[in-house]
Amino acid sequence: MIGGIFPIFNKEINSTSMFDRDPPEVNCAGFDWRAFRWSQEMIFSIEEINKDPALLPNITLGYRILNSCATPISALRAALTLASGVEEISSTSPCPPAISALIAEAESSQSIAVAGALGPFQLPIVSYFSSCACLSDRMKYPTYFRTIPSDYFQAKALAALVKRFGWQWLGVIQSDNDYGRNGIMAFTEEVQKFGVCIAFVGKILRTYNMDKILNVVEMIKQSTVKVILAFVPEGDFYPLMTEIVKQNITGIQWIASESWITAPRPSTPEIYQAFGGTLGFIAKRMTIPNLQSFLTSISPYKDPNAAFVRDFWETVVTDQLQRVNFRTKYGDNLFFDENGDPPAYYDIINWQLINGEVPPSLCSNVCPVGTRKAQIKGKPTCCFDCISCADGTIANSTECMPCPREYWSNKRRDECVPKTIEFLTYQEPMGIAVTVVSLLGASLSLATMMIFIHYRETPVIKASNSELSCFLLFSLLLCFLCPLTFIGRPTVWTCMLRQTTFGVTFALCISCVLGKTIVVVTAFKATFPGNKVATKFGPAQQRIIVCSCTVIQILICVLWLKLNPPFPDMVFRYSNKKVVLECNPGSEAAFYAVLGYIGLLAIICLVLAFLARKLPDNFNEAKFITFSMLIFCAVWITFIPAYISSPGKFTVAVETFAILSSAFGLLICIFAPKCYIIMIKPEKNTKRHVMGKM
Repeated sequence: MIGGIFPIFNKEINSTSMFDRDPPEVNCAGFDWRAFRWSQEMIFSIEEINKDPALLPNITLGYRILNSCATPISALRAALTLASGVEEISSTSPCPPAISALIAEAESSQSIAVAGALGPFQLPIVSYFSSCACLSDRMKYPTYFRTIPSDYFQAKALAALVKRFGWQWLGVIQSDNDYGRNGIMAFTEEVQKFGVCIAFVGKILRTYNMDKILNVVEMIKQSTVKVILAFVPEGDFYPLMTEIVKQNITGIQWIASESWITAPRPSTPEIYQAFGGTLGFIAKRMTIPNLQSFLTSISPYKDPNAAFVRDFWETVVTDQLQRVNFRTKYGDNLFFDENGDPPAYYDIINWQLINGEVPPSLCSNVCPVGTRKAQIKGKPTCCFDCISCADGTIANSTECMPCPREYWSNKRRDECVPKTIEFLTYQEPMGIAVTVVSLLGASLSLATMMIFIHYRETPVIKASNSELSCFLLFSLLLCFLCPLTFIGRPTVWTCMLRQTTFGVTFALCISCVLGKTIVVVTAFKATFPGNKVATKFGPAQQRIIVCSCTVIQILICVLWLKLNPPFPDMVFRYSNKKVVLECNPGSEAAFYAVLGYIGLLAIICLVLAFLARKLPDNFNEAKFITFSMLIFCAVWITFIPAYISSPGKFTVAVETFAILSSAFGLLICIFAPKCYIIMIKPEKNTKRHVMGKM
């Protein structure tokens, strides 16, 4: 004797109380076509086994089938009834009352109750539709078996489905029992590996009152999800289905568990408008010979005592055969092709709810290029704001990555591009201007030197000390050419050359001016009787002064180059979008020592020339030296703050301007008056006029 327990009648809510706290009135009603078919398939299988003597020789199978009313309590009562045999048996029955095995049950909660109660008695229990992974525990349920895979595999398959279609923001409906809880727990563990977020979890049960169902409906309406997984049996889900249809909630892609994806009620025209296009997995089917003819031959006249056949025909007559179709679809290629293999389903899915395309399901849209994800406080990781990356950074999914120092972000903030490299070049207007002025000054210095050499025997040239004048003009020539080393891409050699050349040439220049100033002062003192200073300060002494003063600057520059020389450097502080190439002085102290030494020589010249400015000669060179030193000092005093505050290549421009302006000041103030007399007023180029004697 084999027992069978099937939820042929579902436990449904007949009426609700006016008060929320009152429990609803329920009874065991609602004929389930699918459960009745399951029971008939059990009967068919037993009859087929009995017909074949080779399967169970000398053994005849009998059966007793009871209704579970789709509740754990009713299922347990039916199981104990079958196992104990307490129910009165007809005296004509040839079978003993106790059962040898039990076929039960459809829902996992009922199977858990039955397997837990009968397991210790070593009664084999075979389930045909309970898929909860918890039932795989052999310690708790040692005699429990089933013909459907565990929900562990279904959860992995559903998670893979979600991943395949790129859904990251899901809603979940679960039955508030072991089946729903264990199934959703396994599914959640899987999808979290893919970064999927669960927006909400709604719990339902067929015995819940309408308020709880409406709360779940409101949860669905308030959420932004477009994909919802319903891990519930058909009986638990149907009240929520009808309410969703009633409130016209559409545009949602539903994912079904195996317990309701093939159920008949979701396929009715009134339910289909909201649940059409639902996706789910079913167990692999195969053709059972003669089953179709057996199901279509069910008649109340064959055996009036047959289990639930009278209820079946009463329901058939009541519903006018509207939803009855026991002609199975097995073997007609609806689910499998001619070879028995699954067809390409990415081809047969009808996304009719979302314009025929795979519906998206994201809490937040993908961040556009150049933005990063910013987590919204209190919401899952799938919900985020998109914040633009700051300048100099590029988007990298969840954060903005800074670009390397030599790079900067483009306008789209998706790529680091090299920064603009800036240095003073010969092609730009500033570089061209410096080059032209430098060459002009060098040409004027050279031309003046040629004039002095050609007219070296004239009184004006002799009076201005022709040898020191030529030395001075040569040093000015070098000073005018010095700015050319400041133009172009800085290198190790050009950086060392430009600073040391500048320091040495100007030291030579000011040393020559100092020599000329000392000559003027000593010449004035030589006019006094008995003063022999002029005889002690001849050409040899003048050369010694020029050389010694220049050598000191050379020693400073040598120490500078030896200890901490200038070097090319990349400067980032002036602008975020460009790199300034400039010469780092290396030692700031050495740089300012060079400038300070030149300034010291200039101040000495200025003081001496100022003391000799009122000499009685008609041609007083001390006045011109005073003017030139005033210009020189003024230029270099203003140079220091301008040099410190100028950004980028303008620092180089300021230094070249100071060099050129001070050199022009010396050239014009000292040599322009002499050239004017020589070239324009030759009648004044006489000894009498130069001496200024009446």
